[in-house]
Amino acid sequence: MSLKSADTAAGPRTSASQWVGERERGSATSVRIMTFLSLRLGRNVGRWLLYLAAAYYCLFAPVARRHSREYLLRALAREPSGADFFRHVYAFGAVLLDRLYLVHGRIDLFAVTIEGEELMQAAAAGGHGAFLLGAHFGSFEMMSAVGRRRPGLRVAMAMYEHHASRLAGILKDADPASPPEIIPLGHLDAMLRIRDSLDAGRFVGMLADRTIGEAPAQVVSFLGAPALFPSGPMRAAAALRRPVMFMTGVYRGANRYHIVFHQIADFSQAASGGREAAVRAAIERYVTLLEACCRTDPYNWFNFYDFWHGVPS
Repeated sequence: MSLKSADTAAGPRTSASQWVGERERGSATSVRIMTFLSLRLGRNVGRWLLYLAAAYYCLFAPVARRHSREYLLRALAREPSGADFFRHVYAFGAVLLDRLYLVHGRIDLFAVTIEGEELMQAAAAGGHGAFLLGAHFGSFEMMSAVGRRRPGLRVAMAMYEHHASRLAGILKDADPASPPEIIPLGHLDAMLRIRDSLDAGRFVGMLADRTIGEAPAQVVSFLGAPALFPSGPMRAAAALRRPVMFMTGVYRGANRYHIVFHQIADFSQAASGGREAAVRAAIERYVTLLEACCRTDPYNWFNFYDFWHGVPS
């Protein structure tokens, strides 16, 4: 990866934040029906219903198909086929369906492996909290569900609540036994709540692969072309002087997930080149790790919009 510039001006934001206004397909009624059937009849039946839903989406979502093709062309290094698009859509649906079972406490349905768990354990033992930066890649809920079953691994998720999908709103009705703490971003007290969570020894999770509005962002080379990545999460970690780890729960088909943790930066230590240079280097490291995941598990990245368009080279 190469960092192309400092924080951008407002020029490319229209395309870069267009995901905010994307209308989701399907009605709340159809989602509730699928939720009811999946929970009552089991995960195998739910996965067969998912084949039908994915086929419908492939037929009637030409815009998403075009943007999926642009991404898969870069990640696969070849022309993607219709089957590739179906696999991309199906993986997205499978992760959402599995989230349904996870919020109902059914983690026993899944075979989960973990890479880098010692990093989380060491950070938890330190008691000072840390940032977990993920992406719209695989399943954050899988990582959160595993963490809730381990003493000391408490995770608060910082997110824009009003950008949660219609399905996410329905899933909140599940009322899990130990729901994750949500810190709504965009409020004046958000940073105070993040700091308090860290001071209490919690991990604060954020998804750092989508820009929004006029929030500061960096232009970084991603899959061979410049793209915008938000700098706010890394700046928050630097300001609060906390370690930062990359995390994701990769969907590997059937009931298999692989959770990954990697060290990105430790802002609790003074940086020799200054904080600004350390932030830029940490964003570059994050993008490098995300790109590696997109190469090895390309169907796990769920940004079905024009990710690269309008970004200055």
